[in-house]
Amino acid sequence: MKLKALGPLGLAVLAGGGYGSSAQAAGFALYESSASALGTAFAGQAVVAQDASTIFANPAGLTQVAGSQLVAGATAINSSSQYTSTAGVKSGGDPGATTFLPSLFYAMDLNRDVKLGFGLYAPFGLKTDYDNPWAGSSQGLLSDLKTVNFNPTLAWKVNDRLSLGLGVDYQYIEATLSNGGFPTPPYPAGLVSTMKGNDTAWGYNLGLVYQADDATRVGLSYRSTIDYRLTGTVSLNNPLVPGYPKAIYADLTVPDMASLAIAHRLDDRWTVMADATWTGWSVFDKLNVQLAANGATASSTIENWKDAWRFGLGASYKSSDAWTWRFGVAYDQTPVPDAAHRTARIPDSDRISVAAGGRYTISPKNLLDVGYMHIFFKDAPTTDAPLTGSYDSHADVLGLQLTHNF
Repeated sequence: MKLKALGPLGLAVLAGGGYGSSAQAAGFALYESSASALGTAFAGQAVVAQDASTIFANPAGLTQVAGSQLVAGATAINSSSQYTSTAGVKSGGDPGATTFLPSLFYAMDLNRDVKLGFGLYAPFGLKTDYDNPWAGSSQGLLSDLKTVNFNPTLAWKVNDRLSLGLGVDYQYIEATLSNGGFPTPPYPAGLVSTMKGNDTAWGYNLGLVYQADDATRVGLSYRSTIDYRLTGTVSLNNPLVPGYPKAIYADLTVPDMASLAIAHRLDDRWTVMADATWTGWSVFDKLNVQLAANGATASSTIENWKDAWRFGLGASYKSSDAWTWRFGVAYDQTPVPDAAHRTARIPDSDRISVAAGGRYTISPKNLLDVGYMHIFFKDAPTTDAPLTGSYDSHADVLGLQLTHNF
Protein backbone atom coordinates (compact mmCIF):
# COMPACT_ATOMS: atom_id res chain seq x y z
CA MET A 1 0.00 0.00 0.00
CA LYS A 2 1.12 3.53 -0.60
CA LEU A 3 -0.13 6.81 0.77
CA LYS A 4 0.15 9.85 -1.43
CA ALA A 5 -0.98 13.46 -1.39
CA LEU A 6 -4.66 14.23 -1.07
CA GLY A 7 -5.13 17.96 -1.44
CA PRO A 8 -2.71 20.48 0.08
CA LEU A 9 -2.15 18.51 3.26
CA GLY A 10 -0.86 15.33 1.59
CA LEU A 11 -3.56 13.18 3.18
CA ALA A 12 -3.39 9.41 3.09
CA VAL A 13 -5.69 6.87 1.53
CA LEU A 14 -5.75 3.09 1.42
CA ALA A 15 -4.04 1.27 -1.42
CA GLY A 16 -3.45 -2.24 -0.20
CA GLY A 17 -1.61 -4.38 2.29
CA GLY A 18 1.51 -5.08 4.24
CA TYR A 19 3.07 -7.66 6.44
CA GLY A 20 1.74 -6.86 9.90
CA SER A 21 -1.14 -9.35 9.99
CA SER A 22 -0.35 -10.78 6.61
CA ALA A 23 2.41 -12.96 7.91
CA GLN A 24 2.20 -16.12 5.83
CA ALA A 25 1.13 -15.06 2.38
CA ALA A 26 2.94 -12.34 0.48
CA GLY A 27 1.23 -9.00 -0.07
CA PHE A 28 -1.75 -8.73 2.27
CA ALA A 29 -3.35 -12.18 1.82
CA LEU A 30 -3.89 -14.49 4.80
CA TYR A 31 -3.68 -18.30 4.75
CA GLU A 32 -4.02 -18.66 8.52
CA SER A 33 -7.62 -19.93 8.54
CA SER A 34 -6.67 -23.49 9.53
CA ALA A 35 -4.50 -24.60 12.44
CA SER A 36 -4.46 -28.14 11.05
CA ALA A 37 -2.87 -26.85 7.83
CA LEU A 38 -0.54 -24.51 9.72
CA GLY A 39 1.58 -27.44 10.93
CA THR A 40 2.67 -28.22 7.34
CA ALA A 41 3.21 -24.52 6.45
CA PHE A 42 -0.06 -24.88 4.48
CA ALA A 43 1.63 -27.25 2.03
CA GLY A 44 -0.95 -29.21 0.08
CA GLN A 45 -3.92 -27.70 1.89
CA ALA A 46 -5.90 -27.60 -1.37
CA VAL A 47 -6.00 -31.41 -1.36
CA VAL A 48 -5.37 -32.77 2.15
CA ALA A 49 -8.87 -31.90 3.45
CA GLN A 50 -8.24 -32.91 7.08
CA ASP A 51 -11.44 -31.22 8.29
CA ALA A 52 -14.11 -28.68 7.36
CA SER A 53 -11.54 -25.86 7.18
CA THR A 54 -10.91 -27.13 3.64
CA ILE A 55 -13.77 -24.75 2.71
CA PHE A 56 -11.12 -22.01 2.49
CA ALA A 57 -8.50 -23.98 0.55
CA ASN A 58 -10.66 -26.18 -1.69
CA PRO A 59 -14.45 -26.60 -1.32
CA ALA A 60 -14.36 -29.97 -3.11
CA GLY A 61 -12.41 -31.35 -0.14
CA LEU A 62 -15.62 -31.37 1.89
CA THR A 63 -16.45 -34.76 0.35
CA GLN A 64 -13.51 -36.15 2.37
CA VAL A 65 -15.18 -35.05 5.64
CA ALA A 66 -17.45 -37.69 7.15
CA GLY A 67 -20.81 -36.65 8.56
CA SER A 68 -21.44 -33.33 10.26
CA GLN A 69 -18.52 -31.39 11.70
CA LEU A 70 -17.85 -28.09 13.45
CA VAL A 71 -14.36 -26.55 13.44
CA ALA A 72 -13.47 -23.53 15.58
CA GLY A 73 -9.99 -22.03 15.46
CA ALA A 74 -7.89 -19.06 16.51
CA THR A 75 -4.51 -17.95 15.22
CA ALA A 76 -2.12 -15.47 16.80
CA ILE A 77 0.31 -13.69 14.46
CA ASN A 78 3.18 -11.71 15.92
CA SER A 79 5.31 -9.76 13.47
CA SER A 80 8.40 -7.69 14.21
CA SER A 81 10.32 -5.30 11.99
CA GLN A 82 12.95 -2.58 12.11
CA TYR A 83 13.73 0.14 9.57
CA THR A 84 17.37 1.27 9.34
CA SER A 85 18.57 4.06 7.06
CA THR A 86 21.64 3.71 4.84
CA ALA A 87 23.43 5.85 7.45
CA GLY A 88 22.68 3.18 10.08
CA VAL A 89 20.00 5.17 11.93
CA LYS A 90 17.01 3.17 13.21
CA SER A 91 13.62 4.84 13.12
CA GLY A 92 9.93 4.12 13.69
CA GLY A 93 10.30 1.63 16.51
CA ASP A 94 8.81 -1.81 15.88
CA PRO A 95 5.73 -1.35 13.66
CA GLY A 96 4.83 -5.01 13.94
CA ALA A 97 1.76 -6.11 15.82
CA THR A 98 0.18 -9.11 17.48
CA THR A 99 -3.06 -9.98 15.73
CA PHE A 100 -5.67 -12.67 16.47
CA LEU A 101 -7.62 -14.31 13.65
CA PRO A 102 -10.68 -16.40 14.59
CA SER A 103 -12.27 -18.85 12.15
CA LEU A 104 -15.35 -21.06 12.11
CA PHE A 105 -16.35 -23.85 9.71
CA TYR A 106 -19.30 -26.22 9.54
CA ALA A 107 -20.01 -29.16 7.23
CA MET A 108 -23.01 -31.48 6.91
CA ASP A 109 -24.43 -34.10 4.55
CA LEU A 110 -27.27 -33.18 2.22
CA ASN A 111 -27.26 -36.71 0.87
CA ARG A 112 -24.72 -39.48 0.29
CA ASP A 113 -22.82 -37.54 -2.38
CA VAL A 114 -23.48 -33.85 -1.62
CA LYS A 115 -22.04 -31.81 1.26
CA LEU A 116 -23.09 -28.37 2.47
CA GLY A 117 -20.63 -26.17 4.32
CA PHE A 118 -20.25 -22.69 5.81
CA GLY A 119 -17.04 -20.84 6.54
CA LEU A 120 -16.33 -17.62 8.42
CA TYR A 121 -12.73 -16.36 8.30
CA ALA A 122 -10.38 -13.50 7.37
CA PRO A 123 -8.73 -13.89 3.92
CA PHE A 124 -6.94 -10.50 3.86
CA GLY A 125 -5.55 -8.20 6.52
CA LEU A 126 -2.72 -6.15 7.96
CA LYS A 127 -1.75 -4.08 10.95
CA THR A 128 1.35 -1.91 11.38
CA ASP A 129 1.84 0.90 13.87
CA TYR A 130 4.91 3.19 13.82
CA ASP A 131 6.19 5.62 16.41
CA ASN A 132 5.23 9.25 15.77
CA PRO A 133 7.21 11.06 14.53
CA TRP A 134 9.65 8.95 12.53
CA ALA A 135 11.54 9.16 9.22
CA GLY A 136 8.57 7.79 7.26
CA SER A 137 5.72 9.62 9.00
CA SER A 138 4.53 11.08 5.70
CA GLN A 139 4.20 7.54 4.30
CA GLY A 140 2.38 5.96 7.21
CA LEU A 141 1.78 5.67 10.94
CA LEU A 142 -1.11 3.28 11.58
CA SER A 143 -2.35 0.78 8.99
CA ASP A 144 -5.21 -1.45 10.09
CA LEU A 145 -7.03 -3.50 7.45
CA LYS A 146 -9.61 -6.14 8.38
CA THR A 147 -11.75 -8.45 6.27
CA VAL A 148 -14.43 -10.98 7.17
CA ASN A 149 -15.55 -13.57 4.62
CA PHE A 150 -18.77 -15.60 4.80
CA ASN A 151 -18.44 -18.61 2.50
CA PRO A 152 -21.44 -20.95 1.89
CA THR A 153 -20.19 -24.01 0.01
CA LEU A 154 -21.48 -27.06 -1.86
CA ALA A 155 -19.39 -30.13 -2.69
CA TRP A 156 -20.42 -33.00 -4.96
CA LYS A 157 -18.82 -36.43 -5.09
CA VAL A 158 -19.26 -37.21 -8.77
CA ASN A 159 -17.86 -40.74 -8.41
CA ASP A 160 -15.29 -42.64 -6.38
CA ARG A 161 -12.46 -40.60 -7.92
CA LEU A 162 -13.74 -37.10 -8.68
CA SER A 163 -15.23 -34.42 -6.42
CA LEU A 164 -16.24 -30.86 -7.34
CA GLY A 165 -16.88 -27.85 -5.11
CA LEU A 166 -18.38 -24.37 -5.40
CA GLY A 167 -18.44 -21.58 -2.84
CA VAL A 168 -19.93 -18.08 -2.73
CA ASP A 169 -17.96 -15.38 -0.90
CA TYR A 170 -19.60 -12.41 0.76
CA GLN A 171 -16.78 -10.25 2.06
CA TYR A 172 -16.62 -7.19 4.31
CA ILE A 173 -13.60 -4.90 4.38
CA GLU A 174 -12.75 -2.17 6.87
CA ALA A 175 -9.67 0.05 6.93
CA THR A 176 -8.14 2.67 9.18
CA LEU A 177 -4.96 4.39 8.03
CA SER A 178 -3.10 7.42 9.29
CA ASN A 179 0.00 9.41 8.39
CA GLY A 180 1.64 12.65 9.50
CA GLY A 181 4.58 14.91 8.85
CA PHE A 182 3.00 18.07 7.42
CA PRO A 183 5.12 20.98 8.72
CA THR A 184 4.26 23.40 5.89
CA PRO A 185 2.64 26.65 7.18
CA PRO A 186 -0.11 27.49 7.92
CA TYR A 187 -0.65 23.89 9.08
CA PRO A 188 0.73 23.12 12.55
CA ALA A 189 3.54 20.64 13.15
CA GLY A 190 2.39 17.24 14.35
CA LEU A 191 -0.70 17.20 12.14
CA VAL A 192 -1.99 13.64 11.58
CA SER A 193 -4.59 12.61 9.02
CA THR A 194 -6.73 9.49 9.40
CA MET A 195 -8.77 7.72 6.76
CA LYS A 196 -11.56 5.29 7.64
CA GLY A 197 -13.58 3.40 5.07
CA ASN A 198 -15.45 0.15 4.44
CA ASP A 199 -17.39 -1.83 1.84
CA THR A 200 -18.91 -5.24 1.09
CA ALA A 201 -18.62 -7.25 -2.12
CA TRP A 202 -19.17 -10.68 -3.67
CA GLY A 203 -16.86 -13.33 -5.09
CA TYR A 204 -16.65 -17.10 -5.54
CA ASN A 205 -14.31 -20.05 -5.14
CA LEU A 206 -14.12 -23.35 -7.03
CA GLY A 207 -12.40 -26.66 -6.38
CA LEU A 208 -11.66 -30.11 -7.74
CA VAL A 209 -10.25 -33.18 -6.00
CA TYR A 210 -9.20 -36.26 -7.99
CA GLN A 211 -8.24 -39.59 -6.42
CA ALA A 212 -5.59 -40.83 -8.87
CA ASP A 213 -5.11 -44.14 -7.00
CA ASP A 214 -5.49 -45.54 -3.50
CA ALA A 215 -2.48 -43.56 -2.27
CA THR A 216 -2.44 -40.37 -4.36
CA ARG A 217 -4.87 -37.46 -4.48
CA VAL A 218 -4.65 -34.26 -6.56
CA GLY A 219 -6.45 -30.99 -5.88
CA LEU A 220 -7.03 -27.85 -7.89
CA SER A 221 -8.69 -24.73 -6.50
CA TYR A 222 -9.45 -21.19 -7.62
CA ARG A 223 -10.58 -18.10 -5.70
CA SER A 224 -11.93 -15.11 -7.67
CA THR A 225 -11.00 -11.46 -7.51
CA ILE A 226 -13.29 -9.21 -5.47
CA ASP A 227 -13.84 -5.57 -6.38
CA TYR A 228 -14.40 -2.99 -3.65
CA ARG A 229 -15.26 0.67 -3.56
CA LEU A 230 -14.23 1.83 -0.09
CA THR A 231 -16.15 4.88 1.03
CA GLY A 232 -15.31 6.93 4.07
CA THR A 233 -13.81 10.14 5.35
CA VAL A 234 -10.46 11.77 5.93
CA SER A 235 -10.16 13.65 9.21
CA LEU A 236 -7.42 15.58 11.02
CA ASN A 237 -6.30 15.56 14.64
CA ASN A 238 -6.61 19.38 14.69
CA PRO A 239 -10.23 20.58 14.58
CA LEU A 240 -9.11 24.14 13.78
CA VAL A 241 -8.15 23.23 10.21
CA PRO A 242 -11.19 24.10 8.06
CA GLY A 243 -12.89 21.82 5.56
CA TYR A 244 -12.49 18.49 7.35
CA PRO A 245 -13.58 15.74 7.49
CA LYS A 246 -13.83 15.20 3.73
CA ALA A 247 -15.68 12.33 2.04
CA ILE A 248 -13.59 10.20 -0.33
CA TYR A 249 -13.70 6.85 -2.08
CA ALA A 250 -11.09 4.47 -3.51
CA ASP A 251 -11.49 1.40 -5.69
CA LEU A 252 -9.55 -1.68 -4.60
CA THR A 253 -9.42 -5.17 -6.12
CA VAL A 254 -8.19 -8.11 -4.06
CA PRO A 255 -6.46 -10.72 -6.22
CA ASP A 256 -7.55 -14.09 -7.51
CA MET A 257 -5.65 -17.22 -6.48
CA ALA A 258 -5.13 -20.66 -8.03
CA SER A 259 -3.53 -23.65 -6.32
CA LEU A 260 -2.41 -27.08 -7.52
CA ALA A 261 -1.71 -29.60 -4.76
CA ILE A 262 -0.84 -33.28 -4.39
CA ALA A 263 -0.84 -35.66 -1.42
CA HIS A 264 0.65 -39.16 -1.42
CA ARG A 265 0.33 -41.75 1.35
CA LEU A 266 3.64 -43.59 1.67
CA ASP A 267 2.32 -46.12 4.19
CA ASP A 268 -0.10 -46.34 7.11
CA ARG A 269 1.88 -43.70 9.04
CA TRP A 270 3.50 -41.28 6.57
CA THR A 271 1.84 -38.90 4.08
CA VAL A 272 3.69 -36.28 2.03
CA MET A 273 2.14 -33.29 0.31
CA ALA A 274 3.19 -30.40 -1.93
CA ASP A 275 1.56 -27.45 -3.66
CA ALA A 276 2.14 -24.46 -5.92
CA THR A 277 -0.10 -21.40 -5.51
CA TRP A 278 -0.33 -18.45 -7.88
CA THR A 279 -1.75 -15.10 -6.77
CA GLY A 280 -2.74 -12.47 -9.34
CA TRP A 281 -1.30 -9.42 -7.58
CA SER A 282 -0.87 -7.59 -10.90
CA VAL A 283 -4.48 -6.34 -10.44
CA PHE A 284 -2.94 -3.98 -7.88
CA ASP A 285 -1.19 -1.73 -10.39
CA LYS A 286 -2.40 1.66 -9.20
CA LEU A 287 -4.80 3.40 -6.85
CA ASN A 288 -6.91 6.37 -7.76
CA VAL A 289 -8.42 8.28 -4.85
CA GLN A 290 -11.37 10.54 -5.60
CA LEU A 291 -13.34 13.19 -3.78
CA ALA A 292 -16.93 12.16 -3.20
CA ALA A 293 -18.15 15.73 -3.64
CA ASN A 294 -17.27 16.03 -7.33
CA GLY A 295 -15.45 12.83 -8.40
CA ALA A 296 -12.21 14.71 -8.97
CA THR A 297 -9.01 12.66 -8.72
CA ALA A 298 -7.32 13.57 -5.48
CA SER A 299 -4.31 11.34 -6.07
CA SER A 300 -3.08 8.59 -8.37
CA THR A 301 -0.50 6.14 -7.06
CA ILE A 302 1.42 3.69 -9.22
CA GLU A 303 2.17 0.39 -7.45
CA ASN A 304 3.06 -1.98 -10.33
CA TRP A 305 2.74 -5.13 -8.22
CA LYS A 306 3.50 -8.40 -9.99
CA ASP A 307 1.91 -11.84 -9.85
CA ALA A 308 3.58 -14.05 -7.26
CA TRP A 309 4.08 -17.76 -6.55
CA ARG A 310 4.17 -19.77 -3.35
CA PHE A 311 5.59 -23.31 -3.09
CA GLY A 312 5.07 -25.64 -0.13
CA LEU A 313 6.32 -29.07 0.92
CA GLY A 314 5.07 -30.96 3.97
CA ALA A 315 4.59 -34.31 5.69
CA SER A 316 2.43 -35.87 8.38
CA TYR A 317 3.30 -38.82 10.62
CA LYS A 318 0.71 -40.83 12.55
CA SER A 319 2.65 -42.05 15.56
CA SER A 320 -0.35 -43.64 17.29
CA ASP A 321 -4.14 -43.75 17.22
CA ALA A 322 -4.12 -40.56 19.31
CA TRP A 323 -1.30 -38.49 17.79
CA THR A 324 -0.48 -37.21 14.30
CA TRP A 325 2.55 -34.95 13.79
CA ARG A 326 3.07 -32.46 10.96
CA PHE A 327 6.05 -30.66 9.42
CA GLY A 328 6.39 -28.24 6.51
CA VAL A 329 8.35 -25.57 4.72
CA ALA A 330 7.22 -22.95 2.18
CA TYR A 331 8.75 -20.30 -0.05
CA ASP A 332 6.67 -17.21 -0.83
CA GLN A 333 7.49 -14.53 -3.41
CA THR A 334 6.68 -10.90 -2.71
CA PRO A 335 4.57 -9.03 -5.27
CA VAL A 336 6.49 -5.78 -4.60
CA PRO A 337 8.53 -5.33 -7.80
CA ASP A 338 11.55 -3.40 -6.51
CA ALA A 339 12.96 -1.16 -3.77
CA ALA A 340 11.38 1.94 -5.29
CA HIS A 341 7.88 0.51 -4.69
CA ARG A 342 8.58 -0.79 -1.17
CA THR A 343 6.95 1.70 1.20
CA ALA A 344 6.47 2.00 4.94
CA ARG A 345 3.12 0.28 4.59
CA ILE A 346 4.53 -2.50 2.41
CA PRO A 347 8.05 -3.42 3.48
CA ASP A 348 7.14 -6.83 2.06
CA SER A 349 9.83 -9.24 0.82
CA ASP A 350 10.38 -12.86 -0.18
CA ARG A 351 10.11 -15.19 2.77
CA ILE A 352 10.71 -18.78 3.90
CA SER A 353 8.35 -20.37 6.42
CA VAL A 354 9.17 -23.37 8.63
CA ALA A 355 6.36 -25.05 10.55
CA ALA A 356 5.48 -27.93 12.86
CA GLY A 357 2.30 -29.07 14.55
CA GLY A 358 0.13 -31.96 15.53
CA ARG A 359 -3.33 -33.38 16.12
CA TYR A 360 -4.49 -35.06 19.31
CA THR A 361 -7.57 -37.27 19.08
CA ILE A 362 -9.34 -36.61 22.35
CA SER A 363 -12.17 -38.96 21.42
CA PRO A 364 -13.78 -40.18 18.18
CA LYS A 365 -15.88 -37.00 18.24
CA ASN A 366 -13.35 -34.42 19.42
CA LEU A 367 -9.99 -33.42 17.94
CA LEU A 368 -7.42 -30.82 18.96
CA ASP A 369 -4.99 -29.31 16.42
CA VAL A 370 -2.05 -27.03 17.16
CA GLY A 371 0.49 -25.52 14.79
CA TYR A 372 3.46 -23.17 14.93
CA MET A 373 5.34 -21.43 12.12
CA HIS A 374 8.34 -19.09 12.02
CA ILE A 375 8.77 -16.82 9.01
CA PHE A 376 12.16 -15.58 7.82
CA PHE A 377 11.84 -12.43 5.69
CA LYS A 378 14.58 -11.53 3.24
CA ASP A 379 16.14 -8.12 3.98
CA ALA A 380 14.00 -5.53 2.19
CA PRO A 381 15.70 -2.42 0.79
CA THR A 382 13.61 0.68 0.06
CA THR A 383 14.40 3.77 -1.99
CA ASP A 384 10.95 5.33 -1.80
CA ALA A 385 11.59 8.87 -0.50
CA PRO A 386 11.85 9.92 2.26
CA LEU A 387 12.98 6.39 3.15
CA THR A 388 16.34 5.15 1.89
CA GLY A 389 17.43 2.12 3.84
CA SER A 390 16.17 -1.40 4.56
CA TYR A 391 13.79 -3.45 6.71
CA ASP A 392 14.73 -6.46 8.82
CA SER A 393 11.63 -8.51 9.68
CA HIS A 394 10.41 -11.81 11.04
CA ALA A 395 7.11 -13.27 12.26
CA ASP A 396 5.72 -16.08 14.41
CA VAL A 397 2.34 -17.77 13.95
CA LEU A 398 0.59 -19.97 16.52
CA GLY A 399 -2.72 -21.67 15.81
CA LEU A 400 -5.18 -23.70 17.89
CA GLN A 401 -8.24 -25.51 16.57
CA LEU A 402 -11.02 -27.66 18.04
CA THR A 403 -13.04 -30.05 15.88
CA HIS A 404 -16.28 -31.72 16.91
CA ASN A 405 -17.88 -34.50 14.90
CA PHE A 406 -21.62 -34.93 15.37
